[in-house]
Amino acid sequence: MVMEGLGDSLRSTLKKLANAGHIDAALIKEVARDIQRALISADMNVRQVLALSKVIEKRALEEKPLAGMSNREHVIQIVHDELVKILGAPRQIPLKKQTIMMVGLYGQGKTTTTGKLALHFKKKGMRVAVIAADVHRPAAHDQLKQLADKVQVGFYGEKGETDAAGIVTRGLAELKKKTDIVIVDTAGRDKLEDSLIEEMKQIFTAAKPDEKFLVMDAAVGQQAESQAKAFHDAVQVTGVIITKLDGTAKGGGALSAVAATQAPVVFIGTGEHVDELEALDPKRFIGRLLGMGDLEALLEKAKAATEGTDADKMARKMLSGRFTLDDMRQQMDMVAKMGPLGKVASMLPGQMGQMLQGRDMEGTQVKMRTYRVILDSMTPQEREEPNLIKAPRIGRIARGSGRTTNEVRELLKYYETTKGMMKGFGSNRKLQRQMMRGMPGQRGGGMAGGR
Repeated sequence: MVMEGLGDSLRSTLKKLANAGHIDAALIKEVARDIQRALISADMNVRQVLALSKVIEKRALEEKPLAGMSNREHVIQIVHDELVKILGAPRQIPLKKQTIMMVGLYGQGKTTTTGKLALHFKKKGMRVAVIAADVHRPAAHDQLKQLADKVQVGFYGEKGETDAAGIVTRGLAELKKKTDIVIVDTAGRDKLEDSLIEEMKQIFTAAKPDEKFLVMDAAVGQQAESQAKAFHDAVQVTGVIITKLDGTAKGGGALSAVAATQAPVVFIGTGEHVDELEALDPKRFIGRLLGMGDLEALLEKAKAATEGTDADKMARKMLSGRFTLDDMRQQMDMVAKMGPLGKVASMLPGQMGQMLQGRDMEGTQVKMRTYRVILDSMTPQEREEPNLIKAPRIGRIARGSGRTTNEVRELLKYYETTKGMMKGFGSNRKLQRQMMRGMPGQRGGGMAGGR
């Protein structure tokens, strides 16, 4: 999970509120101090943290809860709202014909992020291409070409050419007519130097970009603010992308310091894979940190996972009580498409998500992959009619999959348990009628209303 250490600390602090017999001034002060320690440990700006904790304490002591809201819920909502304010209002990048320029220091993840961003816009239905304008790092051209091929977007580069602005000019001339969005990858340096600033300005003049994204490693810490301002002065940065936010406990520095500048955080990198880039929505991001979940993101992942499958057909089979090993394999594939189970669990709200995050999610994921290998070693008839799988077939399936006979039996036991749940669901006529009405417990709705 992104910034797992900070999330654990904040959720532990909020548990004090949930478990308290009553909310008083002493508890509120203690919670404010705990939040201070958690945020400072995550490398957030100290002045900002102190100001934040004072506001939380003042509001919690002076404001009255809204109608229907308990004191505990009121304080938790205040903590959520004030953390969201640090990150500012979300900024949606418009889906239109445009040029995007990527800037940042060396080693911050610009080239990889260029590929991720290209995939993000491609998924939105845009025609995308990238330009390799990093003429100083020998591997940059080939790396970006490989990423472009992987995500299947256009590419322009001139290997061996040293005139970055010239590459951009010629690349745009070739790509713009057949492309909606062109993303320009630029060079970096170990530190801000006059030569880097000058080259950026030349590329800026050649590209006339609509968006200028500063790419910044989450571990940059308190230096984030000065770096952001320097790049902003050079090319008028319109947004910041924070990379490697999943691999550090110190991402708070980049989040808070950058958000304090004129350039909002627009995307965050949540993993190494090319599809692990998220548009930053402060409310949803903070909600996940505090254990409130992110059902909207979960639904988006579920929708993407069901693309290319007949979800209605699967639902009808569930209602009929018929459930085969092929159906179970399809379910497992859909879950796998949603990403690491730990990230999926972090999107579930409240105790459900926290309970799942506390389990061995990686072990569960490994088990699912093992089951998938075993299922692939079965014949289509065996997956459709699991009752055929007796001892001789179990031995053959185990040998074919490279697993043990015990693991095959474990899979079959798991299948029978799952099938029993589906059968129980399918025989629950009352629940079926409620689902078809759309409003559980209501009369007169949906298909049953005409009787």
